[in-house]
Amino acid sequence: MDIFKVTLTKQAEHDLQKVPVYIAIKFQLWLELVEYGGLRTSRKIKSYHDEPLLGKRKKQRSIRLNKAYRAIYVEKTIREVELIEVQEVNKHDY
Repeated sequence: MDIFKVTLTKQAEHDLQKVPVYIAIKFQLWLELVEYGGLRTSRKIKSYHDEPLLGKRKKQRSIRLNKAYRAIYVEKTIREVELIEVQEVNKHDY
């Protein structure tokens, strides 16, 4: 059984204080889904559009919380624990 642990950087915690409530709720649902079902399960939910990033963010991934907001995270593995560090939640410019 894989063990998943999600942490937030101080930047991500700060960002979440400024987003609309419904964005924070959708993020919390994703966080719980990852911790209880794992990343593979969360990636099956198409509305999150979990995808790898490119360029200077090459080792990062993002999920969409709605059309404007997304969360950026990185995956790390230490022994059998999968660590997911959410680095920021921001309003994406399209």
